[in-house]
Amino acid sequence: MSRKHAPTRPPSGRHARTPAFGPVRGVYVPRTADAGAFAMSTYGIPLLVLAVTESAALTGLAFVLEWVPRLGAFALAGAAVDRLGTTRVLRIASVARAAVVLAAALVLPRVGEDAGAVVTVMVLAAATGVLSEFSYIAAETAGGAASREAADHAHRVQAVLLGIDQCATLAGPALAGVLLQYTGATGMLLTIAVCSLLGAALAPRQRPVWPQEAPLSVTQGLKTGWRTLRSLPALGWLCTGLLLSNCAIGLVQAAGPVLVVQQLGGTSSQVGLVWSAAAVASLAVVALARLAIDRVGLWPVGAAAAALASAACLALAAAHTYLTFLVLVALLMAGEAGMTVVLRTLRAHLVPPEVFGATLSLIILLLLAPFPLAGALVALTPPDLLGHTITACAVLQALGLALAFAKLRTHPAARRAVPA
Repeated sequence: MSRKHAPTRPPSGRHARTPAFGPVRGVYVPRTADAGAFAMSTYGIPLLVLAVTESAALTGLAFVLEWVPRLGAFALAGAAVDRLGTTRVLRIASVARAAVVLAAALVLPRVGEDAGAVVTVMVLAAATGVLSEFSYIAAETAGGAASREAADHAHRVQAVLLGIDQCATLAGPALAGVLLQYTGATGMLLTIAVCSLLGAALAPRQRPVWPQEAPLSVTQGLKTGWRTLRSLPALGWLCTGLLLSNCAIGLVQAAGPVLVVQQLGGTSSQVGLVWSAAAVASLAVVALARLAIDRVGLWPVGAAAAALASAACLALAAAHTYLTFLVLVALLMAGEAGMTVVLRTLRAHLVPPEVFGATLSLIILLLLAPFPLAGALVALTPPDLLGHTITACAVLQALGLALAFAKLRTHPAARRAVPA
């Protein structure tokens, strides 16, 4: 095949397979089980650290330990999916995550509240972070294939996938907080293990449809993703804006347990309720975004979502009651959900299938880079100054999103309406 025809050839890695089941059983159901374990791990383990250590600094450090290994795992996960396939990676990562949390559930009651407990929860944060990203890359790659098959209706597939993620965010944090408060660490960790094992059991068998090629190395994959992103200005500008936005969102997530429990006098279950309320608002925006994109196109929907997120984050530092904090976080995450639908749709339309895995890994790596930095910032910032820090990040978020959507305003892919 000549080089000039290369972009039109079918995807070639093991991730580019047609599921033996339909999209519901082959993509949506496994994604649901994995998203439940992911959400409970992401939001529940920092709560566990705060409950064990009662330290804002150690809670922030746990957030760092949860996210730094995740960033390193993305490129490795992309290479693993190319080599082993989505099914095998999803099963291995899910079973390993279940084993890790079960081990922690056995160890914590025996070490009490001394240094052994601190070490256990910190190791738990790092290990679950890595394994969750392996399973997420596998599930997201399968979703990318389903979006390409949907062609002009890719935004509908992405809306379903994002809806699954938001439903998990709705149930996961609240359930983790309630379990931690009323059953202790053991009940919460056992539930995460059950969700992980369900994800492994539901991973569908897949059959190859394209010839296999030698997978790229991790370094080559990142270089390929970077070249692809640089060649797609619309996607590049949107990623830049969302990267800056995630600086603020990451800080709010990392500081959430400290702000609610120590400054607003709430409980661990109320921390989970914040993110569940955010998921409800996000689900509503995802449903509206799907309809609005059909009518007016991607840019107006994305710009409106960016304005909502920026306004909510700017007001967040002034929240002096739990209810105000909950409402503003819900609005912030609703705006983020609308922008995510736009990002995923542009990504599915613009990124060539043969470099999708490499580009996906790079984009996720870039967008999640602010999260460990946010954890470090919480660990180093006195609790009474967290509000001012959130305001500074909110200003950066607003400027970044305004510039990104100004650049996207005239791009054809972002302006046209998607056929119904």
